[in-house]
Amino acid sequence: MSLGSSELILNSDGSIYHLNLLPEDIADTIITVGDPDRVSQVSKYFDSVELKKKKREFVTHTGSVSGKRITVISTGIGTDNIDIVLNELDALANIDFASRTIKTEKRQLSFIRIGTSGSIQPDIPIDSFVLSSSAIGLDGLLHFYDSGQARNSDLESKLNDYLDWDTHNIRPYAVDFDEKLAYQFTSNRIRFGITITNSGFYGPQGRSLRLTPAIPEFNERLAAFSYQNHQITNLEMETSAIYGLAKLHGHRAISLNAILANRANGEFSKNGRKTIDELIQFTLEKIASSDLN
Repeated sequence: MSLGSSELILNSDGSIYHLNLLPEDIADTIITVGDPDRVSQVSKYFDSVELKKKKREFVTHTGSVSGKRITVISTGIGTDNIDIVLNELDALANIDFASRTIKTEKRQLSFIRIGTSGSIQPDIPIDSFVLSSSAIGLDGLLHFYDSGQARNSDLESKLNDYLDWDTHNIRPYAVDFDEKLAYQFTSNRIRFGITITNSGFYGPQGRSLRLTPAIPEFNERLAAFSYQNHQITNLEMETSAIYGLAKLHGHRAISLNAILANRANGEFSKNGRKTIDELIQFTLEKIASSDLN
């Protein structure tokens, strides 16, 4: 069945609506970053750059490192933007734009998030790296999809019983990383943990400037939870949506977090740009030595 023009929205040049990309513009390995300025921070380490495109907050560079074709794209902040980016990237890979039909043979993409994050555990220092073994979404995005098959129902159930936040109209969902993809990024520098994806930066992460958060001891409550010997380690704003939508579409995803804040200790990195740059180089080195296309 052909997809209608109000569902699959294309620009006049045939590119996908928000990202302004054509199917041939993207590689199978895709690095996502929140900050549009971080795209060039990544692509400056490419051996060559074949494409640069920009529309709104979505900046895309495609090039290669050690013979591996890679796309890096900025998403902006938040799971609402991830909903756009992940769905449109999948459309570029798996929908025939000429016929507006879903392709029979699917193309699998590998998503690697390079992002910043704040730790809620006192023993996770600033300027360290955390790989999200699971992501818990407090944003609600996956509740709008038929997503049961992609979610970790046991983790969800135990966390919801523990938090008992129904009175706050919060029903977290949980999604796991792609274990095979994560294996290629294991290192002594990497710590694994459960990541919370929040719907905002201030109240939804327990911060108080002039407004009082509705949930007292928000971070402390999350930090005290454990599941199969894994703690909730950090807070950010994209990972649960990336994991959920990637899994629903049949893609692979991991999230690499540069810890710039330790909320438990009240610390913030003085070398954030250097830490992010080190995570970028680490990621590209791992891609270069991996079996990714």
